[in-house]
Amino acid sequence: MEENAIIEQTEVDDTWKAKTLLIGAAVGALTGLGAAYLLTKRAEQSGQSLTLTPGKGVKLGVLIAGLLRSVLSLGEE
Repeated sequence: MEENAIIEQTEVDDTWKAKTLLIGAAVGALTGLGAAYLLTKRAEQSGQSLTLTPGKGVKLGVLIAGLLRSVLSLGEE
């Protein structure tokens, strides 16, 4: 009987992982799509094409790394 309880609990634990991954993927995709939309809209308004210089790429990478670091620290409270 205890073995069945352990198996059922393990199955429940796996579902929250899958849900978390799916929600995270959806939020990430929507955030990326929104950011791309805003960048292209701003480029259209200024009449220029969108260019990403190496300096801007590094700045963006550092910002994303900081965001991920903040997300990871949420579970440490």
